[in-house]
Amino acid sequence: MLRIDQYTEVFVEYLNSKITEREPKNLYDPINYILQLGGKRLRPVLILMATDIFESDHKKALDAALAVEVFHNFSLVHDDIMDDAPLRRGQDTVHEKWDVNTGILSGDAMLINAYQLFENYEGEIFRELAKLFSKTAIEVCEGQQYDVDFETRDDVTLPEYLKMIEYKTAVLVGAALKMGAIVAETTKINCDRIYEFGRDLGIAFQLQDDYLDAFGDPKTFGKQVGGDIIENKKTFLYLTALEKLDPAQSIQLQHLFTINPQDPSEKVETVKQLFVESGASEAIQKEIESYTHQALKVLDELDVKEENKENLREFAQALMYRSV
Repeated sequence: MLRIDQYTEVFVEYLNSKITEREPKNLYDPINYILQLGGKRLRPVLILMATDIFESDHKKALDAALAVEVFHNFSLVHDDIMDDAPLRRGQDTVHEKWDVNTGILSGDAMLINAYQLFENYEGEIFRELAKLFSKTAIEVCEGQQYDVDFETRDDVTLPEYLKMIEYKTAVLVGAALKMGAIVAETTKINCDRIYEFGRDLGIAFQLQDDYLDAFGDPKTFGKQVGGDIIENKKTFLYLTALEKLDPAQSIQLQHLFTINPQDPSEKVETVKQLFVESGASEAIQKEIESYTHQALKVLDELDVKEENKENLREFAQALMYRSV
């Protein structure tokens, strides 16, 4: 077993070895650009780690890891177009640096590239990887559509929101871990358990992202703090606050989520205050802790050596207390 930073190094080295200049440049240059922008590399690292946990060679999983990273970045390219986002990881988004049509077409090519990478596996491993990837890819699209639908709905519920983040974020984390298990050719029950671990962890990860969006340190968070509030996103914090506030404050919060002032700083501060006063900020931290502990409970049930679980246990704890 390697350290998490070592898995990252192995993956980034492999990724860089696969990035080459190709024609037509306006199709492939944007792909190379987004793949080299960095990011946490969370999902590919989990694939490599899972393969080792089940006592196989993580190098066998490099193509699956690359496929998931390419797919993840494809979804970001298209999400940025839908959100008209100017920046990704502090740099111009693909559609800003080139144009919308280029972003759409390069994104499409990335999705196809992801499928092609699974062709490097044979027989049952290929079949299981492809089946899982197809299921996960359509769920991510469903999650994105729920997210878009919520923008124009005033009756979104907490269970609906949790289902949205499960599909949009968590299923890909679960699938990454399960892909490592499939490559390692472990038992079906181990494959299912590590998927469940990843899904619960992915929900905790997204909830922590929601919390940091409102209450994170601007110096470490890496994104604009208060972005979800500015965009009137109906997050766990917003939905919980609506439930817990008195009627007058609830109406005030709803009103704040219908306006887009030129200077949003006062709106952001008022909303954050309502999140704190309602107990929503405390509730989301409890929810993050609950999903993390749920994930760790599933991890305990994995049929592998205890020492092999340590990396994932540390990873889960680090995600719960992260600030970026």
